[in-house]
Amino acid sequence: MLFNIFMLIAGLGVLVWSADKFVYGAAAFARNLGLPPMLIGLTIVAMGSSAPEMFVAATASLEGMTDTAIGNVLGSNIANITLILGITALLGAISVRSQTLMREIPLMLAATAIAGYFLHDGLLTRMEGVMLMGLFFILMGYLIWHGLTNKQADTLEAEADEEIPTGVPTRKAVLWLVVGMILLPLSADWMVQGAVGIAKAYHLSDLVIGLTIIAIGTSLPELAACVAGVLKKEHDLAIGNIVGSNLFNILAVLALPGLIAPGEVDPAASTRDFYMVMATSSALGVLILLSGRARALKPWHGGVLLLTFISYQLVLFLA
Repeated sequence: MLFNIFMLIAGLGVLVWSADKFVYGAAAFARNLGLPPMLIGLTIVAMGSSAPEMFVAATASLEGMTDTAIGNVLGSNIANITLILGITALLGAISVRSQTLMREIPLMLAATAIAGYFLHDGLLTRMEGVMLMGLFFILMGYLIWHGLTNKQADTLEAEADEEIPTGVPTRKAVLWLVVGMILLPLSADWMVQGAVGIAKAYHLSDLVIGLTIIAIGTSLPELAACVAGVLKKEHDLAIGNIVGSNLFNILAVLALPGLIAPGEVDPAASTRDFYMVMATSSALGVLILLSGRARALKPWHGGVLLLTFISYQLVLFLA
């Protein structure tokens, strides 16, 4: 058991560190190539924040643990909104002014609904994995096109520009990019192996271990990014990290178990857990899109979100 705990903690630590270095190197390299800050933020930085989920899902799927991979996606999206935004909102109201986010939030809800439709029959097929990945590339194409053609000033662009490293030599950027690409799959494997050992010792299902320990662990980069964003008064960037991560998770990451290990899905994933993802995503949409001119998450919203997360975790462990 101690070895499994060590593997889990070591894997998580290296996973979070290597994901950060991967994003640092990729973003610096992209800036050196002259790509617009908004484009870098919407693609490379958003993808980098989902890198832990992507590598964990791929590793779990290759080892035949489809439910762990799916649980990681659903659990991460739930944790991003209830735990991460809950803690962040408690630090102070988070206001949203970016028109880009006003487009991304409905896209997140639509993508979540499509994923739920694919899961509702208790199967995730290879064709559904292909369709999810296809939708992901279409979304990426749309975001890139809109980022390059839209000349209207957006608060998210200014905040993203401040977060992208400057003055980094291309050789150094490529070095960190390669280091991240090497360590991400290794650390993901350590984390999965440790989590599986703990799950077996406590008789937890593959799904629950993905929804809890692994999901919370892979969401830590979002927590760090959101807290840092709010402390710097970059509110749109904080919300953008969550919305972008959830979009990538539900399309690109959920596609991986379908592509690698298609088959039956734990019934609880397509009912209880998906309904929770849809409910929390919709709640975020309501709070942001329907809050009038305020468009803000207030501290009491954060308290409700955090209580929701705690209640959901209790349900999982007591079920």
